[in-house]
Amino acid sequence: MEFIIQRDSLINTIATVSKAVSSRTTIPVLTGIKLVASTEGIILTGSDSDISIEEFIPVEKEGEVIIDLIEPGSIVLPSRYFGEIIRKLPGDQVKIKTNDHLTITITAGKSEFNLNGMDAADYPRLPQIEENRVLSLPSDLLKTMIRQTAFAVATTETRPILTGIMWKLMDSELTFVATDSHRLTMREAVVESPDHLTFENVVIPGKSLVELSKILLDDSRLVDIVITDNQILVKIDHILFYSRVLDGTFPDTSRIIPKNGKTLMNLNTKEFLGAIERASLLAREGKNNVVNLVTRDDNSVEVYSVTPEVGKVIEEVNPVSLEGEPLRIAFNAKYMIDALRAVDSEIIEISFTGAMSPFIIRPSDYNKILHLILPVRTNQ
Repeated sequence: MEFIIQRDSLINTIATVSKAVSSRTTIPVLTGIKLVASTEGIILTGSDSDISIEEFIPVEKEGEVIIDLIEPGSIVLPSRYFGEIIRKLPGDQVKIKTNDHLTITITAGKSEFNLNGMDAADYPRLPQIEENRVLSLPSDLLKTMIRQTAFAVATTETRPILTGIMWKLMDSELTFVATDSHRLTMREAVVESPDHLTFENVVIPGKSLVELSKILLDDSRLVDIVITDNQILVKIDHILFYSRVLDGTFPDTSRIIPKNGKTLMNLNTKEFLGAIERASLLAREGKNNVVNLVTRDDNSVEVYSVTPEVGKVIEEVNPVSLEGEPLRIAFNAKYMIDALRAVDSEIIEISFTGAMSPFIIRPSDYNKILHLILPVRTNQ
């Protein structure tokens, strides 16, 4: 294998595929990036068994020659060293050539590296996916839906199914749901999809989707998503992103969402977020990061936290509107902060059904996103 390539193109592709490479894997070949050179271009692949990312660099792009003097071949190179070497090399072009015994020479300007590789034949093959169920989404919409739900997945493996985001498509409405059993977030979007295409209980690891969101662009170009029973494939230009689908049935969360609130308030999102963040400065020293919220007779809201060994903080917030029963409730400040940061709306609506019942946070002007948080029992 031998080729000369533009260094910037190689750097960008290594950065993309290395997102799938784990240093903690027990399979040595998966600590590397697989390179395959052909007359059409170069394919780089990274994988950690859960996710795999493959990117193709064509010989020519938009009339500009990217790769020259290609001699076909393949090798797996250690991701950690390969990426660092390419980033530090001088000049605009890099020459890569394989030698005997699975070693390569990397040359740029007056710099030369010899690096040991591994046999590409030992690298796991990517899944062969039948493209029967294909959904096309704008890149920025998919990225937003991941951002607004991924934070609520479970971070422990006690219930593995809760470490993923559940996808459902019914009547051209795509729904993402995530929960760690203490909070829940749901995001819906109307999408263009083939009439026959429906699915539910497709649960994709939250970690996989976070890595996918790093690749997605903030524009409206379409990405194709191929969905099977045990894998999804996302196609983004010259990038193929594979992720496994979690086994098991996601819990029916619709039953825990309250229908009617007893206390309703509308608040300025930025102002309320600031109050919660300040109250949590002392609360986070405690076990549960608990912040309390109390409605007052003058239609204001008091947010406070007490940590006996540290101190107390009190914040007054004036809601845009407040109606219903008086309320005193305690909740995890981090859960509230995460939800408020995910709401892209100036005003939020919070619906409470009692001190010990789950409450709902929604944008006041948009009904496609919902956050549910369970309260915390306190002695105060």
